Amino acid sequence: MTSQYRVNYHLRAHKRDNLIEFIKGMLLTPFVLHSQQAPAQLPDGTRENNNNADNDSRSSPEEEANAERYAGIFSNIESLIDEHRELTQHNIPSYSRLARLVPSIGTFFTALPLEQAFRHINERNKISARKYVPPSFNDIRRILNIAQVMAIAEELQLVTFDGDMTLYADGQNFEPDSNLTGLLIGLLQRRISVAIVTAAGYGADAARYEQRLAGLLRGFAAAGLSAAEVGRFYVLGGECNFLFRCRADYRLEFLDDSQYTSSALRSWTDAQVQQLLDVAEAELTDCVQRMGVRARILRKPRAVGLVPSDSLTREQLDECALSSQIALLKFQGSPKSQPCDVPIPFCAFNGGGDCWVDIGNKLIGVRILQELVASPPAATLHVGDQFLSTGNDISTRAACCTCWIVNPDETRDMLTELEAILDQKQEHSG
Repeated sequence: MTSQYRVNYHLRAHKRDNLIEFIKGMLLTPFVLHSQQAPAQLPDGTRENNNNADNDSRSSPEEEANAERYAGIFSNIESLIDEHRELTQHNIPSYSRLARLVPSIGTFFTALPLEQAFRHINERNKISARKYVPPSFNDIRRILNIAQVMAIAEELQLVTFDGDMTLYADGQNFEPDSNLTGLLIGLLQRRISVAIVTAAGYGADAARYEQRLAGLLRGFAAAGLSAAEVGRFYVLGGECNFLFRCRADYRLEFLDDSQYTSSALRSWTDAQVQQLLDVAEAELTDCVQRMGVRARILRKPRAVGLVPSDSLTREQLDECALSSQIALLKFQGSPKSQPCDVPIPFCAFNGGGDCWVDIGNKLIGVRILQELVASPPAATLHVGDQFLSTGNDISTRAACCTCWIVNPDETRDMLTELEAILDQKQEHSG
């Protein structure tokens, strides 16, 4: 008989990240067995067994011991990742212990200093001091982000960013006063290429993208960036379909396919694209009808979307995304494949307030940029907020290193950490 746990697990599979869930489970044991309850309040206002009478901010022995337990677990997971990377190099990744524990695990393009990253974050957030809230999904996500930044900083050549909820609020524009402007300028001045890889598809209309990114482009002009520096800034719209590069006058220039990409990356014909979009449009129309939602279906040259008249729940948007994914996989004869492993790759995703199906995906987009600037996977970092199976950033994990953020503030924090590491490297080399 199927247990309720198994039913719930499979129903929530699209909301889970298996590596993070595995790490969270490992950290739960020391939390349950060793976390100490707070001393009881006595009638006279004191606490029993309160050995830290001066109530200073120093870590207690219990907290330090718990931090060492957590650090030990992260060190062991580092070893599992190192073994997985070694076996991947020998083309037998499925033989690794990590692959047996987390069968869906992918490729690690760099080592991850998880113990060092944990100690860095624990010093600030005091995860090991918590008595009632165990290490959470978000705690582990941030630790993985910092570990990735630490690992890739010295070799970094290309950073790609999602747009909405990564560089600016959902549906908004890059504001002139954004604190990300200086951080992005700093990357360009360090000879690191920067690209925004977005689902927003306006065809070859550079003005539409310039409108969304006006604050950033003005920042480039105010900083007086050279032609070489701004020439390292790209915008790739429609996931992978419309590429622009910044000119010396701080305007975006559309690049025709023939200028940058091999036919192997995007070999489909327009007739095939329209046929696939017909299937997606029919599926989204069916979702509108069976769920009784008020929405319009918007068709573009290489995308089709469901734009609701009233706000929809996350579950409704996930239903639209997953329904579209399955319909398109069946149509291409690969119902058990992934959207990037079919003859015409696509991306069906929950956009937060709408649902879209795009031809192509960010995996192709990142590879186009890697080919253009000659950046290998281990020197490429993608930053985005949509890494669940109904998101449009998850496919990039097959092409490069990634950081999973949830809002522009986390992007700022991540880039600040990166800047500090790069500054330290420059001091040592100087």
